Amino acid sequence: MKKIFHKVILLIFLFVLLGMTTALAENLGDRILKEGSRGQDVAQLQSRLNSLGFWSGKVDGIFGPITKDAVMRFQKANSLKVDGIVGPQTLRALEINSVSRSSIGRFSARDIDLLARLVYAESRGEPYIGQVAVAATVLNRVNSLLYPNTIPEVIFQKVNGLYQYCTVQDGQIYMTPNETARRAVQDAIGGWDPTGGAIGFYNPAKTTNAWVRSRPITTIIGNHIFYK
Repeated sequence: MKKIFHKVILLIFLFVLLGMTTALAENLGDRILKEGSRGQDVAQLQSRLNSLGFWSGKVDGIFGPITKDAVMRFQKANSLKVDGIVGPQTLRALEINSVSRSSIGRFSARDIDLLARLVYAESRGEPYIGQVAVAATVLNRVNSLLYPNTIPEVIFQKVNGLYQYCTVQDGQIYMTPNETARRAVQDAIGGWDPTGGAIGFYNPAKTTNAWVRSRPITTIIGNHIFYK
């Protein structure tokens, strides 16, 4: 009986340890990636490769043959060992850095809450990286000379009498965001931009706007196409 009890305890410990290992590998650069890997860090890798022009397929967090091929093409272009494995040298070539949160203080609590509301309204149900991406596009507009320079002004901007975001137009912006949306905003403000500098996004199944469809695509995450 004692032996069975000890085995159960050991199994529980191994499951906890496995969960901790997975959590530690949440960000790209925390572990070596190769075909068969899955997780948030793989999604970050795919987003980065797509933004650099090495198409790795839909950003889904699954390191399959298309992602491996993109890694190999990137390695060849950068005179690296072409093995399809994302190790230290490939990560350095991808210019992967830990997300810094030093810039969070430049925005007020009201700014952050408003951006979380937009992220929740526009992308709830999307993968986490897609929610970070939506937040990043707003910040890219804030930093662009072509748009207003504050989060509220960007979100409530009108062009030809219409709001730029349909969820502002229909009032969904006033829904209470969840913690996932708030965390996505923090990651975007901290410097994570999965879009490769995009200033907008759209769901091709929900828009017929010819202008947005004509813009250069930076990446596709979930149901959203991101553009410059």
